[in-house]
Amino acid sequence: MKLLLVSDKESPYYWDYYQPGRLDEFNLMISCGDLKASYLRFLVTMGRAPLLYVHGNHDLTYEQDPPEGCDCIEDKLVTVGGLRILGLGGSPWYSGGDHQYTERQMARRIRKLRFQLWRAKGVDIVVTHSPVKGFGDGEDYAHRGFECLLPLLDKYKPRYLIHGHVHVNYGANIPRVLQRGETTIINAYERYILEIPGV
Repeated sequence: MKLLLVSDKESPYYWDYYQPGRLDEFNLMISCGDLKASYLRFLVTMGRAPLLYVHGNHDLTYEQDPPEGCDCIEDKLVTVGGLRILGLGGSPWYSGGDHQYTERQMARRIRKLRFQLWRAKGVDIVVTHSPVKGFGDGEDYAHRGFECLLPLLDKYKPRYLIHGHVHVNYGANIPRVLQRGETTIINAYERYILEIPGV
């Protein structure tokens, strides 16, 4: 199964310089937030695959201008192509805006998902906007990771956690892919292609 992961910056390759057929290879597209609704609508219209998304901390206009044709998976566990996918968007609280959460608020969101996780017998992919604390997060207050994601990874051992929020052009040493136990952590900034064998 081939996935297109996007976040934070509209990719010129799929937007400004798009050529017909470039999205045909993907079975699923996932947005980790902070992208224009018009861009997501374009991707799902031109591609042949469903597009799932969570909110970034700058996605403040989706209620008035939603990314039609795309599926919001905030606080949900959905199954696509045999993959169990959980959505937890938003960033750590830093200015009090929409889609910002304290550590306690995010931990409460995760607790509320326990029944869905139990019923699905776990999760394969966790989709977030912000990274896990200590794994690809930033040193500044707005880009720190959520510590409460660590117990989620330890208990359910998803194959992947996909996030955005930390732009790879913030610094030369920002990693794209990290490993924590059995979970591969991927920063989806702009675009990243993920191939999952056997699905």
